[in-house]
Amino acid sequence: TDVKGGTLRDYQVRGLNWMISLYENGVNGILADEMGLGKTLQTIALLGYLKHYRNIPGPHMVLVPKSTLHNWMNEFKRWVPSLRAVCLIGDKDARAAFIRDVMMPGEWDVCVTSYEMVIKEKSVFKKFNWRYLVIDEAHRIKNEKSKVNSELFDTYKLFN
Repeated sequence: TDVKGGTLRDYQVRGLNWMISLYENGVNGILADEMGLGKTLQTIALLGYLKHYRNIPGPHMVLVPKSTLHNWMNEFKRWVPSLRAVCLIGDKDARAAFIRDVMMPGEWDVCVTSYEMVIKEKSVFKKFNWRYLVIDEAHRIKNEKSKVNSELFDTYKLFN
């Protein structure tokens, strides 16, 4: 129940255990707690659990609205700093350098990026064998005809 930045509340521990059971049974799920109850923390704790207790450091992808990228990065640093989280953003040149210098060498566990980057960097994302995909604000891709939804299914085949 302890993470680097504090202690999970009882309901967060139950949520974390539920997500662990989903993972161990090969089942996808949606953590749909109310706003402000710590879904981000529970998700980060799950990825930390996978790294430290199941020896599965990644690569994992966390897709988020662009406006929350920095918050997610701060939360990774706060709660589980041992997870090497990187953030793929920026213009074309900045992304190319980041992909070459950081992503391709693989010295990271979690890539936090925006829905838009899934479309722009589709060919790069296909190069990785993603272990876990987290989608924050997933209602943004619920439309089966949406471009982001199409790219996710095409790129990741929902992790086979």
